[in-house]
Amino acid sequence: MAIPNSSPATLQSSHFTTELLKWFAQNGRELPWRGTSDPYAIWLSEVILQQTRIEQGRQYWERFMGRWPTVEKLAEATEDEVLRMWQGLGYYSRARNLHAAARQIAAMGHFPNTMEELKGLKGVGPYTAAAIGSIAFGLPVAVVDGNVYRVLARHFGIDTPINTTQGQKLFASLAQSLLPTSQPSLFNQAMMDFGALQCTPQNPRCTICPLATTCEALRGGKTRQLPVKLNKTNVKTRHLTYIYIRWKGMTALRRRPPGDIWQGLWEPLLVENNGKGTLGEVPAGAQLLLWGVRHVLTHRILMADFYLWQPGEKPVLPQEFVWMDEADIDDHALPRLVELLLEALP
Repeated sequence: MAIPNSSPATLQSSHFTTELLKWFAQNGRELPWRGTSDPYAIWLSEVILQQTRIEQGRQYWERFMGRWPTVEKLAEATEDEVLRMWQGLGYYSRARNLHAAARQIAAMGHFPNTMEELKGLKGVGPYTAAAIGSIAFGLPVAVVDGNVYRVLARHFGIDTPINTTQGQKLFASLAQSLLPTSQPSLFNQAMMDFGALQCTPQNPRCTICPLATTCEALRGGKTRQLPVKLNKTNVKTRHLTYIYIRWKGMTALRRRPPGDIWQGLWEPLLVENNGKGTLGEVPAGAQLLLWGVRHVLTHRILMADFYLWQPGEKPVLPQEFVWMDEADIDDHALPRLVELLLEALP
């Protein structure tokens, strides 16, 4: 976004950047992955914090760093081990991509340090590449995420929808124009924290905001209306019936196949109303444990019923099922919905 140096917009932009960095110096969060230029530690934090609250994410980051302190160690792990460590965070494609990218990096022999190389890693998009590049390697590239969209839309009074191609280009250009090339790491972290702590989605702290005098949304009473996002989400409801088998201290699980939710995680027998389940119907004699359990994913609402089946003879199951001692279930990565089933078992 090229603006003449003498323009009011340039003066406003300069004020924005100066006040933002001053605010960050006094209010920035102390996080364990800050104060380091280790790209692995930074990358791991960024992947974990996607769709995850920082309090929960910190615990998982510490567990991962404790078990796999380098990207080479993570690459040596099995996918099952990584998924098991990830259990509880949801969005398991993040864990699979993290593991696949670790193996990419190990094969390279070095951590990629250019935007092109970083975006070539599995699961690394423009935002994550910019975060790693700017914080670990000092690359002058601005990050743009939900926090950044909100701060910029409100401060500069931009009503272009953030989930359109036009909006994404506009905000990326604006963020880049505000970035001080000598301090990309500080600026990007300041933007993240300002959106998380000051210019929050609900109840932003406008009365004590250092940018209040130049904030277009505050001046125009549009804080609640900005940023604008088009509603494109089509939420579908799926009905699942899980049947936990208990036979002589053993049970059977299968790994979920590719192309659907929870790929690679383990589950018991499933009956689904779309005909994709592993069993045609609930076996006679199965005991209902819970009915109508509601579990919400990003684009789906799952309604589930849980049964316990204790047959007299070992049942014949599809070949993808693995029999195991019930005590060994904890060695397998499970969807949260299956964890709820286990918690309901007598």
